Amino acid sequence: MSVDIDVSDQNWLAGVRASLNDDLTAQTARLRELTEMSADTGDPGEAHNRAALVAATRQNLERTTGALRRIAEGSYGRCEKCDAPIPAERLEILPHARFCMPCQRHHNG
Repeated sequence: MSVDIDVSDQNWLAGVRASLNDDLTAQTARLRELTEMSADTGDPGEAHNRAALVAATRQNLERTTGALRRIAEGSYGRCEKCDAPIPAERLEILPHARFCMPCQRHHNG
């Protein structure tokens, strides 16, 4: 099934922006919560898990702020590598996508 979306459609873009802003707020709160946790149980596994959660949350924040930056710059929906349009289906699933699928596969090695 193909989703027909025009990434230059301002209404659609406003919805994406709102969704990304909501995600940014939630991820920021999550990061604050994780970094303020000071209960050291002495369990190295728990400390490792918390560190992994902090790293993943920071990565999500970077992806989200990057997508919001691309929206503001007018480059959202274009591949950062080849400048081809990123398919709407991909943006629906991964609104922070930076690359089209061929470039993503090449980027991942």
